[in-house]
Amino acid sequence: MYHFHTSVFQELSGNKAQVDIKDKSSASVVDSSKVHLRWLDGTTSRFHSFWLRDHCHCPECYHSVTKQRLVNTFKIPRDIKPKTVTLTSTGLDITWDHEDHKSHYPYTWLNKHSYDPKITDPYLPEGTPKITWDNSIASNLPEVTYKAVMESDKGLAEWLNNIVSLRRLAINEHVYGFSFVSGVPVTTEATEELAKRISFIRETHYGGFWDFTSDLGHGDTAYTDLALGAHTDTTYFTDPVGLQMFHLLHHDGEGGHNLMVDGFQCAKILKERHPSSYKTLSEIGIPAHSAGDLSTHIIPSPRRNPILNHDPVTRDLVQVRFNNDDRSTMDHLEPEQIDAFYNALFDWNKVLTDEKNLLWTKFQPGRVLIFDNWRCLHGRSAFTGKRRMCGAYTNWDDYRSRWRTLNTSAEQLAEDL
Repeated sequence: MYHFHTSVFQELSGNKAQVDIKDKSSASVVDSSKVHLRWLDGTTSRFHSFWLRDHCHCPECYHSVTKQRLVNTFKIPRDIKPKTVTLTSTGLDITWDHEDHKSHYPYTWLNKHSYDPKITDPYLPEGTPKITWDNSIASNLPEVTYKAVMESDKGLAEWLNNIVSLRRLAINEHVYGFSFVSGVPVTTEATEELAKRISFIRETHYGGFWDFTSDLGHGDTAYTDLALGAHTDTTYFTDPVGLQMFHLLHHDGEGGHNLMVDGFQCAKILKERHPSSYKTLSEIGIPAHSAGDLSTHIIPSPRRNPILNHDPVTRDLVQVRFNNDDRSTMDHLEPEQIDAFYNALFDWNKVLTDEKNLLWTKFQPGRVLIFDNWRCLHGRSAFTGKRRMCGAYTNWDDYRSRWRTLNTSAEQLAEDL
């Protein structure tokens, strides 16, 4: 016998999920193995009993500070059953037949994590849909002030929202994948502190925070005065860096203009014009390496990764990974793949080098550029004279973490887990 208790009608603020708890049939137990919960719109969510017990968030089963589970999954009887199920004003209370353990499941949490059926898509990309761009945005570039970023979290959020975006009610804010910061003191110290406003700096074989000139201090063309085509950095890492920052401290010569290309915009064009090439570059893995320094021989694991990388569930493009200069020998292809690969590569290059997609800017001391290395390709024109740059890398996960905590309450973040 299962006992259902009622209270008052509960409407879930900020969530379409509603439960009429005056109706005793809103919750039921089927064959002891599943709990059914009917929402006001008539949809019924079905939860396995074991799944519910395994996801109990009471203080005994879940650490409220670390957000880590304490329950020992392997000591829960596989045939565990609800003893009582109670509809309350805030959620579902269940007393289990094993040790009379009591669990509470908020309606918002149950609705968000319903899997049979899925009500809220857990794989929706964060932020608003990305708005891709070409060089038509040159007259209205995303920019914030150094003062705003350094003096308040609001300013920091504005800076990161230029790169990611913030879902704010019905307002769609542009997501550029890059942003400038103006009024930055022309020192390495100030630039480093700016980078650390986001997160700690990622150490690589180039060091942590860089301060470099074209002296071939490392075996990489970035440390020369040569022109560089549009590329993403660290294709040879298993996890390419997330953000990249540049600040020009001094230049007494000519040239050295900065190139930015929206990789997602170029991928969209490639898919429209050459769908078979898009498919090829999404499937064929590219080996990469960094071996310019005597003490360095970096290759990623897996060894080969496509240029266009997609979320395995949504199939949305999430990462462009392209640096033709760092490409290793393509000896893994089948004979019939050779022409298909090079045809796709040439189609990709044609889109990447289309004048309309090239955003050229001139670096200036005091104006910092930061961009998403998983989306934006960058390059430069050749230059003369002495050119001193500084900058840093930030991990993808750390920068996204900072963005989330700036824009979402701790309660909302915890509910997503």
